[in-house]
Amino acid sequence: MSPNAPKLLLIAAGIVALAAVSAFTAHWQRQMAQADPRLTTGEHGVVMLGASWCGYCQRLKAGLDAAKVPYVELDVEDGGIGENAFFAVGGRGVPVTVIGQEVVHGYDAARLTELLGKLGHSIDLK
Repeated sequence: MSPNAPKLLLIAAGIVALAAVSAFTAHWQRQMAQADPRLTTGEHGVVMLGASWCGYCQRLKAGLDAAKVPYVELDVEDGGIGENAFFAVGGRGVPVTVIGQEVVHGYDAARLTELLGKLGHSIDLK
């Protein structure tokens, strides 16, 4: 065996590992892009990304229900669609609400009321 063989094997292994990481990253980015709820909300749809233990999520859901706002609720801890949607919109905490093409991070009552009002919904979140 050549004295350079171990170095060459190490370099080859590094190149293979780098290629694998690059392929995984590209796949993950495509998957996240496809999971973005803005692809299905159009200009008027509403999606709430939340978790069952989240008090602000429960408050938002109650407000949306009381105002009869049609929306889709996704659980960010489901290990599937909800989790992927959460990462696709840059979720950092819950709730995350997608209203049309706008993303509201957290329970921002003023912003949520404003955006929903533009869609014709009378809602008063506190």
